[in-house]
Amino acid sequence: MTTTSILLTFEDYLAQTDGLEGRYELVNGALVEMPPESPENIDIAKGLMFALARYVPVSLIAYNTEIEVSGGRATCRLPDLLVHTEDSKAALQGTTRATITRDMPPPALVVEVVSPGEKDRARDYRYKHTEYAARRIPEYWIVDPGQRQVTVCQWIEGCYENEVFAGTQVLRSGVVAELTLTANQVLILEQQG
Repeated sequence: MTTTSILLTFEDYLAQTDGLEGRYELVNGALVEMPPESPENIDIAKGLMFALARYVPVSLIAYNTEIEVSGGRATCRLPDLLVHTEDSKAALQGTTRATITRDMPPPALVVEVVSPGEKDRARDYRYKHTEYAARRIPEYWIVDPGQRQVTVCQWIEGCYENEVFAGTQVLRSGVVAELTLTANQVLILEQQG
């Protein structure tokens, strides 16, 4: 649901949403209110956050952190989960809002859990894929409960190379090299070890 018809700059977006209740993204200059997540998507993101904590310091795992990305016009995304680099985490020190701007280093990993519907699917697979690639985020995971798969997009030589994992396949990650999670474990279809 778009909430504004006037195109906003990134600075307008920050000012307009400061203290505003709800979840918003700035998409090509338009302020878009994001619907509440489904209980399944929340459980997946929460489970993944706890699972990642076995492999990376908890201080580097974040949710509710915005990322300014490139678009036709000003765009800012709110991924379900991310893993900071030491540099992206340090860049937020002293700020009053967890927003990674374009002049800050990108995080190491961004995770999106796909919501039901073709519009949401296109947003995660097409638009965010392009936007996160333009930010040169080393890794982007698309967790898709509807398709029961996890797509790991790794930044290699100037673009994302995508690998799809399903069932008992163990995800391969360049960011979390020791990872032993299967697609089913990420999708909470089986217990994590």
